[in-house]
Amino acid sequence: MDNSSYQIAASEVIVETIVTRSRFICYIYPCNSSEQAKSQIANLRVLHPQASHCCYAFVVAAPNDSQGYGFSDDGEPSGTAGKPMFAVLQGSNVGEICAVVVRYFGGIKLGTGGLQRAYGDSVRQALIQLKTTLKIAMVHKSLACQYNQVNDVQYFVGQVGGKIITQDFTEQVLLTLAIPQQQEETLQQQLLTLSAGQLVLKNT
Repeated sequence: MDNSSYQIAASEVIVETIVTRSRFICYIYPCNSSEQAKSQIANLRVLHPQASHCCYAFVVAAPNDSQGYGFSDDGEPSGTAGKPMFAVLQGSNVGEICAVVVRYFGGIKLGTGGLQRAYGDSVRQALIQLKTTLKIAMVHKSLACQYNQVNDVQYFVGQVGGKIITQDFTEQVLLTLAIPQQQEETLQQQLLTLSAGQLVLKNT
């Protein structure tokens, strides 16, 4: 899967499951920075002061981006909570998502395998109810064109799903464009054809 478009979380979900008398409450949030994830986790700790654990996993960029993620067992045995939660998030191919599972201990130990299953399943159940939306990565480019070319440029930018962000009318028209990453090449070819090789997209 490429990074130029991917599904992202578009709703909040709360799902509670009971496993051998322990309560597992999974919260899923849209989230696009580790600061935002940590702020949600801090809020849930305040909301659930009596909880035994508040474990989490987040992916703040594309699902396969190895930079933007984090997870924590929050005092559960190592590898039994955050990691299985993270594995479920990664497997869902959804980006910009944070999952927090609040556990109230029910008095019966689940063992490492039982914990891994319980935390993983808690996130899996919540993902079933999650709404997602497609995020298309945009690139920003600048373009200088003549006044009589503006309408054609606007038309071609619209055709590829791009937007004109700023227009500066001087001797030429200076435009700042947001273009879907996958369409940059197509747009550049159309502009070259339109202008006999004069119109070239530049990095902003």
